[in-house]
Amino acid sequence: GSTPCHGSDIVGYGGNTSCVSIDVPDADPILLDLGTGLRYFGRTVPTGAPFRGSCLVSHLHWDHIQGLPFFTPLLTEGAHVTMYAPTQDDGRSVEQVFTETIKPPLFPVDLAMLPGDIEFCELIDNEFVIDGGPAGDIRVMSRSIPHIGRTLGFRIEWNGASVAYLSDHQMPCDGSFAITDGAAELCRGVDLLIHDAQYTDEEFVSKCDWGHCTMGFAVWVAAEAGVGQLALFHHDPSHHDDELDELVAAATADGTARGIDVIGAREGLTITL
Repeated sequence: GSTPCHGSDIVGYGGNTSCVSIDVPDADPILLDLGTGLRYFGRTVPTGAPFRGSCLVSHLHWDHIQGLPFFTPLLTEGAHVTMYAPTQDDGRSVEQVFTETIKPPLFPVDLAMLPGDIEFCELIDNEFVIDGGPAGDIRVMSRSIPHIGRTLGFRIEWNGASVAYLSDHQMPCDGSFAITDGAAELCRGVDLLIHDAQYTDEEFVSKCDWGHCTMGFAVWVAAEAGVGQLALFHHDPSHHDDELDELVAAATADGTARGIDVIGAREGLTITL
C-alpha cells in the first residue's frame, strides 16, 4: 500500500502497490487496480494474440494506477483494456486524468502513444455484467466507500463464487466500528473479502483521517458480513515481514474466535474459490 518499497526485510509480503488478478476459466482476465504489481502480471500474459481484459479501478491515487504505463501487453497493436473507474468529483473525466498524468514531463510518452487501446467506463454505484465469453456473464457491483476522494469497492460474482475488494477503506475516526450500507452490501456473504488493513491501533490514533483502517476493523467487517475468508491487504510500507507476521497472527486469532478464516495477502498468493 501507499508506495512501492524494497529491501530484505519485506521480501516475504512483497513491495509492489495494489494489483490483483481474477482468473475465471475461459474468460478474459479481470484486474483489480493498476499498481506496480501490474508490471509483473503483464510478464505472465501469453504472447501471440493481443491481450484483452477488464480492470476495476478503486480510485485514482497514484499507488493504484502507476503500473499502467509499464503494462507491456499494451505495447501490442490490437490489445484492448476496458477500464472501469469512479467518476471524478472535480469535473474531469477519468480519461482526462490519465492523459494529463501519463505524459511528459511526468512520463516520457503520452498515454495515446501506447499501441493498445483503453476504453474508459465511469462508475459510482452501479451493477453491470462483464462478458465472460464461454464462461458466461460475470456480475460486478460497485459502491462508493469512505476514503480520501471518490473511491469504489467492488463485488465480483461468477458461477456461485464471490469476491469483494475494498482496498482502501476509512473506518470512523473515533475508532468505533461501523460501515456504510454500500460497504456492507459489497461484503455480505462473499467467499473472499480483500480488505484494507494498513494500521495498528496505535498508528490509527495519529492517522485516523488518512483514509484507512486497522486490522481489527477489517476482521470485524468480515465477521459482521459473514464472509468465508478475509485477506488482509494494503500493508503499510513501514511494516516489515516480522512485524506483519505478528500482526497477521493476532488478526488470525481474532478471526478464529469470530469464525472467520484470516490470511495476510502476499505477492504471488493464489486463492482458489
